[in-house]
Amino acid sequence: MRALAFAALAGLTLAACEPVTDDGSQPVLDLPQECGAAGYQGLVGQPKAALDSMKFPLGTRVIGPEDAVTADYRPDRLNIEYSRAGLIEKVSCY
Repeated sequence: MRALAFAALAGLTLAACEPVTDDGSQPVLDLPQECGAAGYQGLVGQPKAALDSMKFPLGTRVIGPEDAVTADYRPDRLNIEYSRAGLIEKVSCY
């Protein structure tokens, strides 16, 4: 019984750590973007074939809608995601 009470108290304590924003919106995480994704944002909306003649940093992942990828977070890894229609949808670091 004590363990259950302790677990409930711990859960309530952790819930109090949620960041609060003044405007009612969700907090925005300011994660570092070390992979240079900002320089590739012009690719968004382009066909995947546009990537064929380009060179990217070592470790860059080109990710399709059915591709399996690891879930490890690496702020130095460039990720380019394309849609089922073959259009680039997202360029980001993760």
